[in-house]
Amino acid sequence: MHLQEELKMRDQLVQQLSQELFRLVKGNSEQAAAPLTAERDLAELGTLRAQLHSMEQQVSFYQATIEQKDTEIGSLKGDLSDATERAEMLEKVVQELPNLYRQKFADRMTPVKEKVAQIQRENRKLHAELQSVSYRLAMKSRQSGNLDLPAFVEGEEGGLGLPSFG
Repeated sequence: MHLQEELKMRDQLVQQLSQELFRLVKGNSEQAAAPLTAERDLAELGTLRAQLHSMEQQVSFYQATIEQKDTEIGSLKGDLSDATERAEMLEKVVQELPNLYRQKFADRMTPVKEKVAQIQRENRKLHAELQSVSYRLAMKSRQSGNLDLPAFVEGEEGGLGLPSFG
């Protein structure tokens, strides 16, 4: 707003200066009639020129300031764009993390599952062997007709001794 006011004031001063110059040019023919007016007009013209020069300097200063701010805005927009891209990339990485960890866990679990399956197969095999041995032992006991009961042996003194198996 301040810059607009300054520019408006400058335009008014330029218009006044133009009017004064026009009056001076028109007044050259009437110069002999009004010598005091010419001196006063010249003084006023000098003042107006000084004001115009001051306004031009202010306009130049504000233009330089605007250019500097525009450059700064451009830089900040670039920084914002970079930060936005980085945030989007990080968000994508964060969204992919569960799948990544799930895959790594599955990769680590594969050898464990294979080992468990191997142990279960071995366990079934051993269980089957145990069943087979138990069955053969039971069949052998039946064929011999003997129950696996302890037998009492007569001792040397004519009494009963400790039982023996077999």
